[in-house]
Amino acid sequence: MPTSKRPATAGPVPVDVITMGCSKNLVDSERLLALFAERGFAVYHDPDTLHGGIAVVNTCGFIGDAKEESINQILDLAARKERGELSALYAMGCLTERYRSELRKEIPELDGIYGKFDFPALLDDLSAARASAPSARSPQGFALCAATTRAPRMLTTPPHYAYLKISEGCDRHCAYCAIPLITGRHVSRPVDEILDEVRALVSEGVREFQVIAQELTFYGTDLYGECRLPELVERMAQLPGVEWIRLHYAYPDHFPLDLLRVMRQYPNVCRYLDIALQHIADPVLSRMQRHTTKAETLDLLATIRREVPGIALRTTLMVGFPGETDEDFAQLLDFVRTQRFERMGAFAYSEEEGTYAALHYADDVPPEVKQQRLDALMAAQQEVSEAHCRARVGTVQRVVIDRREGGYFIGRTQWDSPEVDGEVLIPADAAPLRPGQFCDVRIDDSDEFDLYGHIEPAGK
Repeated sequence: MPTSKRPATAGPVPVDVITMGCSKNLVDSERLLALFAERGFAVYHDPDTLHGGIAVVNTCGFIGDAKEESINQILDLAARKERGELSALYAMGCLTERYRSELRKEIPELDGIYGKFDFPALLDDLSAARASAPSARSPQGFALCAATTRAPRMLTTPPHYAYLKISEGCDRHCAYCAIPLITGRHVSRPVDEILDEVRALVSEGVREFQVIAQELTFYGTDLYGECRLPELVERMAQLPGVEWIRLHYAYPDHFPLDLLRVMRQYPNVCRYLDIALQHIADPVLSRMQRHTTKAETLDLLATIRREVPGIALRTTLMVGFPGETDEDFAQLLDFVRTQRFERMGAFAYSEEEGTYAALHYADDVPPEVKQQRLDALMAAQQEVSEAHCRARVGTVQRVVIDRREGGYFIGRTQWDSPEVDGEVLIPADAAPLRPGQFCDVRIDDSDEFDLYGHIEPAGK
């Protein structure tokens, strides 16, 4: 009598998570990946090749270009689903938080739509979908499974650094910005909760922390009645294993000046500050509802540079805001040339429905003028950046190694945030290095944004 065969056991259902937009979105994706893995899914982040199971797009809805990019990604995956390359398609994040009903109507191929804050409910739907989804194929590229970590996040960054989101939302209501319409009021995480997360990440090998929020300088005001950013950073700096702390997205109005003392006192707090200024001409700042002036901005920048010598300032600027005149832009261009920001990004104004600017101002700067102004601003900054890089030649810098790429190890100084700033390239045949290693590098050469160097022998 023939023996019966036991049915083949299906492998874990694959989930491909695709993250659009900023590092704050990336943190949400990392939390979602951990939740998926806890339920036995095989999870992949931004894979080069889809794995044929479930795809989740974590969308961005900040400005027009970002919205278009997210929608195009969803449409591409919807087409793949129609061809049988996916069994299910979901969307979450900022774009879906704001346009849930529209997306449901326009893209019926989506099996579920979740917002910025209700995305954990996606787990219930995904669990229900497991029975019909195909089993996982062999992992390709970056993959994680439940056994790899018990932390509340599953890092998608190199294991030596992580983004640390300390709050959500924003109370500023700048005229051009849709973020408060999407994320709502500013909500801080408690200090002790954040410190617990830092300790957990350090125990897993993280040494560098990118502290992020939509608006850092409001941190703690809702919980404690005052800004607690200096206290938080100081307590983080005192934790064993924390090598670097870098701060992103401060606001010039009501800047917590005690933070500068912390940056001076603790060598593991990078002399780096990302402070979005948007513009310098008073008429534009007023219409933007930035609640600061040119004089106050210049005074703050002078104070920061005086109190923290050698600090690298990163800022973001906007051209083409409604009513921006040639004179306004000339002030902005002069501001970039005279302030000589170590790092700078810029973008053209994009009208976002529901914002104060969209409701009260005409988008009256022609697109071609916006582009000309943007090009001129970035050209000026390129000259500034090239000069800053050239000034590093001949110096010795402490560098963290991120990866090997071709014939180089790629690293960063304390003045360089991942993805957005310059890098240090070190010939790979000169010394054996590993990601996460800190080393001294003598800078031999530079270009507009990057540095080139060699390992400085010990004792020199």
